[in-house]
Amino acid sequence: MGDYREWAAGATPGVTVWSRPGGTGRYRVLPDGCMDIVWHDGTLLVAGPDTVAHVAHDPEDSHYAGLRFAPGVGPAVLGAPARELRDLRVPLDALWPGARVRELAGRAADEGPAAALEAWAAARFRAMAPADPVPGAVAAALAAGGTVSAVAAGTGLGERQLRRRCEAAFGYGPKTLARVLRLQRALALARAGTPFAEVAAEAGFADQPHLAREVRALAGVPLGELLRPPAAGDAPSQDAANRSTALPSGSRTTA
Repeated sequence: MGDYREWAAGATPGVTVWSRPGGTGRYRVLPDGCMDIVWHDGTLLVAGPDTVAHVAHDPEDSHYAGLRFAPGVGPAVLGAPARELRDLRVPLDALWPGARVRELAGRAADEGPAAALEAWAAARFRAMAPADPVPGAVAAALAAGGTVSAVAAGTGLGERQLRRRCEAAFGYGPKTLARVLRLQRALALARAGTPFAEVAAEAGFADQPHLAREVRALAGVPLGELLRPPAAGDAPSQDAANRSTALPSGSRTTA
């Protein structure tokens, strides 16, 4: 991904700072359960949790930086339920008072966007109440391949209660989150060179055709295409390592 860089935000668990130049051409943003605050050439946006891939084109002479919140972390930081931001890219001032957004944008101009966002995240986490442990436990269990029924039993919540908690924390219910996280497990295995049949078994799919259907449904293209080196003018498919770093895009964008 060119000069894309990312690092863990100090003392802010579940937050990754990233930075990259623009001009990478056409690329695909894959669902991963995360949310982002995105700085793009002075404008601050929020990227909500995706249910399917979005394809966008990156303009030249631009720069991006951001904070990526692990599944379940973003809503408490942003002050908005994830379900209200599902499949959306919205201006940050649609969620926060304009003065607060202008202050953060001014800090980004003075200190550099990545440094300003990381410092803001550290201060925000110091001021926040202790995190609700349920979203983190649910995300960890599903990411490890746990079934929705087992996760529900482990939380001690009823099915409806669990779904409501998940929609607020992740933007969708536990079954959709499980599909998204299973896709990410499959991609990690496939990129490591694991044969597709073994990917299906290890990632928790019924068989290889099930893997193929799910990849196409969530990513929009076959698994082999996601792994193929980009053609001239195209950037690699984006996954959990560098998602949601472009201008607002997709079928449900608001400006």
